[in-house]
Amino acid sequence: MKTILITGASRGIGAATALLAAKSDFVVGVNFKSNREAAQKTVEKIRSLGGSAKLFQADISKEKEIIQLFRNVSSEFGTLDSLVNNAGILENQCKLENLELGRVRHVLETNTIGPILCCREAIKLMSPKYGGKGGTIVNVSSIASRTGAPFEYIDYAVSKGALDTLTIGLAKELAEENIRVNAVRPAFIHTQIHTSGGEPNRINRIKDSIPLKRGGLASEVAEAVLWLASEKSAYSTGIFLDVTGGR
Repeated sequence: MKTILITGASRGIGAATALLAAKSDFVVGVNFKSNREAAQKTVEKIRSLGGSAKLFQADISKEKEIIQLFRNVSSEFGTLDSLVNNAGILENQCKLENLELGRVRHVLETNTIGPILCCREAIKLMSPKYGGKGGTIVNVSSIASRTGAPFEYIDYAVSKGALDTLTIGLAKELAEENIRVNAVRPAFIHTQIHTSGGEPNRINRIKDSIPLKRGGLASEVAEAVLWLASEKSAYSTGIFLDVTGGR
């Protein structure tokens, strides 16, 4: 069975991806930052389906914890076939003129620097240069990388734009090492992230501007993530799948 590590897998898109991965015969590493109870529920759901999963606590904004995370994954799994960089944060909506440095740093450390470091550590488990057999990396970006999220969270959009650039560059860098790097760009998904942005009912406010006239489900994003993580997308690297209802 192949192994997969999903960061931020205690809820939302991460949890949905973990469940779908288990159904697709992956041994699942469920990473969480602080909500052990929610992460444990994800693991219990996987096990109830007959799947296999392990909990891995780590704050993706901290290099030391990322390094230890991958040491633990290596110790538990022996190898790693797929990494899903899903962990991310969103702060309250505001214009750029009101952004504080501490907030910007925290967003970039979690949404951009963290995934870069996770990729670095994953390469050491996947690359044939280190004894690996190749693998896949899927970055969970956002439509904000294309729109810029004006008047709401430009800092978040910047962090996701950088994640897109990482996807393109790393895909080319790792192609000859049998490691594929792709990204999913969701938007308007029914998760708790909108509460973090200060507007829990944001999707209801804007749904009429979405061509499909509804918000998306975390499970729908998970389908795109798992396609890129699996051999079904074996001839795809450096690509983006937009799960945005047509926007």
